[in-house]
Amino acid sequence: MNLPEFLRQTQFFLNLPDDQIEALGEISVLKRYPKGELIFEEGDEGNGFFIVVTGRVKVFKLSFEGKEQILHIFNPGEHFAEVPAFDGQCFPASAEALEPTELLFFPRTAFLNLLHHHPSLAVNLLAVCSRHLRRFAQIIENLSLKDVPERLATYLLYLSQRTGNFDTLELDLTKTQLAALLGTIPETLSRVFARLTQEGLIVINGSSITILDRNELIRRAKISFFDEKP
Repeated sequence: MNLPEFLRQTQFFLNLPDDQIEALGEISVLKRYPKGELIFEEGDEGNGFFIVVTGRVKVFKLSFEGKEQILHIFNPGEHFAEVPAFDGQCFPASAEALEPTELLFFPRTAFLNLLHHHPSLAVNLLAVCSRHLRRFAQIIENLSLKDVPERLATYLLYLSQRTGNFDTLELDLTKTQLAALLGTIPETLSRVFARLTQEGLIVINGSSITILDRNELIRRAKISFFDEKP
């Protein structure tokens, strides 16, 4: 892996000068996790943050009854756990490798020292925090104000936008994982998929889904606008 080039392409370190990229590379630690291994648990010390190099990571919470609520799935180039790493608090959720995964770990103390010497990094940090606030506002809206069909329609639109293919997309989660992400159970999710198929909005072929009526799917998701730029 060309570490400097990889760091330049991440959202967090976009447009940083070469000296800062070099300094970030020097404090980073490459870590590998097999599928299913916990990266950290809720309540662990927030001693640093991570960027996904390969693989995928789910961040989730468990209820007292053991029910899992997936908060987000992080893909290569995306970062997570920045806020607890910066404020010195414990991780508010758990993280697990969904598949064999490589992560870059940035220790809290070393990164805060870089912030002190390179204030422009703080501007990127503010942008990161803003994105997190938007993401969690969307999670709250989905779980409290939208029903399951609306949540699924929103997710399918998001996935098609993220991959840049607006007609056909590949589900990147199992049915159980997707149900946990959408705050429902697999049986309910299957019924909603069947309904969208019967109504002619989508076609399902294994893990591949073709969107037949994007405008109606947007209406079902109750989105006032949808930016179709990947």
